[in-house]
Amino acid sequence: MAKKFADLVAGRSPETQDRVDALVRKMRAEMPLHELRQAQALSQETLAKTLHVNQAAISRMERRTDMYISTLRNYIRAMGGELEIIATFPEGQVKIENFAS
Repeated sequence: MAKKFADLVAGRSPETQDRVDALVRKMRAEMPLHELRQAQALSQETLAKTLHVNQAAISRMERRTDMYISTLRNYIRAMGGELEIIATFPEGQVKIENFAS
């Protein structure tokens, strides 16, 4: 007989649940632009209208590996967020203020 998913989840050990929670946090902290847009429940078309570009421009933007910081900032703002640039060193992190508008 098949088990319900909720029963399987409830039967996890605390250690297993901690590992799952850590993986979920990591996946939410690191994602490509298209996944971020999808997580915000936005279509490319909706985002394109907000940015006053066509849907194809959003598709190209999401596939790029290099872009202007201003372009990325506008993309993030169109989803309701704010872009912060943080440099990470062994001693700690520093928020870069040069690019704040």
